[in-house]
Amino acid sequence: MSRGSIQQRSRGTWSIRVELPPDPTTARRRQKRMTFRGKKAEAESKLSEMLGQLNNGIYVNAARVRVGDFLRQWLRDYVEAGVRPTTGEGYRTIVEKHLIPGLGNIQLSKLQPSHLQAYYARALKEGHRGNTGGLAARTVLHHHRVLSRALGHAVRWRLLGSNVALSVDPPRPVNKEIQILDGVRLIRLLEASRDSIYYPFIHLAVFSGLRRSELLGLRWRDIDMEAATLTVRRVLHVLAGGEVVFQEPKTARSKRTVALPPAAVLALKAYMEKQEAHRAILGESLEENDLVFTNPTGSPMLPNTVTHAFGKIALKVGLDVTLHSLRHSHISMLIRQGVHDKAISDRAGHSTISTTMDIYGHLMADTQRGVALKFEEGLFEAVGGIP
Repeated sequence: MSRGSIQQRSRGTWSIRVELPPDPTTARRRQKRMTFRGKKAEAESKLSEMLGQLNNGIYVNAARVRVGDFLRQWLRDYVEAGVRPTTGEGYRTIVEKHLIPGLGNIQLSKLQPSHLQAYYARALKEGHRGNTGGLAARTVLHHHRVLSRALGHAVRWRLLGSNVALSVDPPRPVNKEIQILDGVRLIRLLEASRDSIYYPFIHLAVFSGLRRSELLGLRWRDIDMEAATLTVRRVLHVLAGGEVVFQEPKTARSKRTVALPPAAVLALKAYMEKQEAHRAILGESLEENDLVFTNPTGSPMLPNTVTHAFGKIALKVGLDVTLHSLRHSHISMLIRQGVHDKAISDRAGHSTISTTMDIYGHLMADTQRGVALKFEEGLFEAVGGIP
């Protein structure tokens, strides 16, 4: 345990001293001294805070530490223990591949908004490793959010007085035009995939609007054939090293029950019967905790494999679209059918209705024009003509 002491220098001024771990190279004794102005009880509280940070391994000398050193400490002390594995993997990639090379040599206490603004400008122009071009504005915005979160912890740990990232204007990404397929193209895709092992997956994606990770995380226990519903309780992701992980959905609204149309239930029943027959040949039975979507060997279908297979199927019928376009198409069709935006947001598992509006607002505006015309038609029909 580290030790410390307080000595009064003058009225209302105190000298605080704490013993730091010995220098790792020379083994020489090290101390941290600071002058504190205030009441004795406040000085004692400050000493206690410094000793607590030191004993918990989160104390650093802010006057000397560089941004790179702090970010590594933040990864170790907060990210590794405090966030989901997939989130942590994303943070680590951004920190180690981009933030540390770009900002790591600046002293933490001297980090200024201008440093961040210059970093964002460089990243947009030449951020790709190997100088192959700039990063997308949305990617740089992710860098900003990660850095802002890390610096927020620096403030909470009393290493900084303020979060300089809050004084910077990050890049504003331009929303890409979403890919939407009409009913004819969706049916064409389903027909093209019918003889593929991915047909049940694509079929349920079309009829449910679920995300890829949500579909891959489904177990048979999550599907109620009688009630014609499925419940999203977890998602499947693959980490950089190839490890398959199951996690709870990222937001509370993503954990939801989704109603299924009859066509989806019939397809799932046929798929279940096929799986049960295959298991019987192997002398096994299908369990409720088994994954719905697996390879013939029984191993989980992997995200990138499914996406690649879908791309090949789509190209066979002349469509250059992504797997996520099935989700967009499902939601867009509900909008055009006049389904209430709250019901659509709940079905999609969006964190807020505003998220739905941000993505599909232009389609909802078109629907509103149709609603206005229907009202007019109904009114004129009631009075037998234009009043």
